[in-house]
Amino acid sequence: MTTTFDKLGLSANIIQALKEIGYKSPFPIQQTAIPFLLKGLDVVGQAHTGTGKTAAFSLPILNKIKNKGTIQALILVPTRELAMQVTNEINKFAKYTGIKTLAIYGGQSINLQFDRLRRGVEILVATPGRLIDHIKRGSINLEQVRFVVLDEADRMLDMGFIKDIKFILFYVSEDRQTCLFSATMPPEILRLAEEYMRNYEEIRLNKEEISLETINQSYLIIKENEKFKHMCEFIEKRDNDQQTIIFVSTKQRTHRILHELKDSGYKAVTIHGDLSQRQRDDAIYRFRKGKENILVATDIVSRGIDVPAVGHIINYDIPEDPLVYFHRIGRTARAGATGTAISLVSAERVEDFTRILRKTELPIRRLNEELGIEVPISQKRRYNGYNSQYRSNYGNHRYDRREGFNRRSRYGSNRFYDSSNRYNQNSNFKRHTYNDDRQKSYDSHYTNKEHRHERHNNGVKREYSSSR
Repeated sequence: MTTTFDKLGLSANIIQALKEIGYKSPFPIQQTAIPFLLKGLDVVGQAHTGTGKTAAFSLPILNKIKNKGTIQALILVPTRELAMQVTNEINKFAKYTGIKTLAIYGGQSINLQFDRLRRGVEILVATPGRLIDHIKRGSINLEQVRFVVLDEADRMLDMGFIKDIKFILFYVSEDRQTCLFSATMPPEILRLAEEYMRNYEEIRLNKEEISLETINQSYLIIKENEKFKHMCEFIEKRDNDQQTIIFVSTKQRTHRILHELKDSGYKAVTIHGDLSQRQRDDAIYRFRKGKENILVATDIVSRGIDVPAVGHIINYDIPEDPLVYFHRIGRTARAGATGTAISLVSAERVEDFTRILRKTELPIRRLNEELGIEVPISQKRRYNGYNSQYRSNYGNHRYDRREGFNRRSRYGSNRFYDSSNRYNQNSNFKRHTYNDDRQKSYDSHYTNKEHRHERHNNGVKREYSSSR
């Protein structure tokens, strides 16, 4: 089995940079993907955050492209934070190659980006919207691109970028090598791979990663109004004043908790989607440098930034989607380190956390008994007889692992019960409304459902159709 980067076929310049960074041996995703990419094959990789995906696709690219001032590799990412993170990582690997990488994203001065592009870059890391702006202005030419990476592809689809991606890929030569990385593999991702990739190699490492053996996971069931008090107690018990990320459900709650933490004497900063780019950059900088050691954040951080020093994750609010939970706690125990993840479960969110318990392969410790804290009265009967974190039986109530609670009413009829259904309906309504508005915007901008774009290439017009 390959155990060092030297044996993967990378150039001496890249190996030298890796040694200086402290990279000694490749992680599983790197060890598997790099040989395929060096051979020129397309790759679809499924792996969670913190497993070395950036090095897995960027090292082969650096090994194959030339320092000649034209864009030869395009990496599409869903957020500006991820664009900056990927660019910083690639710059470390490219230290001795002379290859330049540029991140372009909304919120940054487009004139600054014009200036950097005129000076020449070989690797472009971009969010879809800003890249399309440059394509329309003629400030970016993708004719020489031979490597395309779709990073966090599932999140880009969730954010409604599928048409943007197809629009961008039209301007890239079909004689290219394509790499797609995603934390999950919904059918839409596989359809995208079938349409735009050729005989791709599929790498799936989630089974190994979802066990999260290096993270000490635990949870505490308490009343909503007791969360802040217990959170502060956990913060006080951190080893060596470790950096901590506190995940909450809404932007409004980030500000409330931030002010309460500061009033309690803690050094904290917040980040969420409504902040300007300058505010986000400042918050991340202060957290990375240790000026504040607590970051209160929405899920924009769960797959957006990389802070290797984080040793402590607190889920102040429980996510409805179990995969979001794993993305969150994946912010700790990065690159083989150890970490701690504690979830504060209000009585109303026990069912959401039960879905998380069923998804993990390792036990998550319940702290109520260890700390001598009683489960809120409304949950006592539900947790009596709780068996191996998978089943809850009480009276005639039976928890069905696949469907939720099948509850028999006093009239004798079965009724499906899901306390989060109301929120799911609301979120779906908002999502559909957003997507409908986005669709209308596209239809009006591109004229018809089958829209056409024309451009000149040595005097020859090319046409783009959404059905391509």
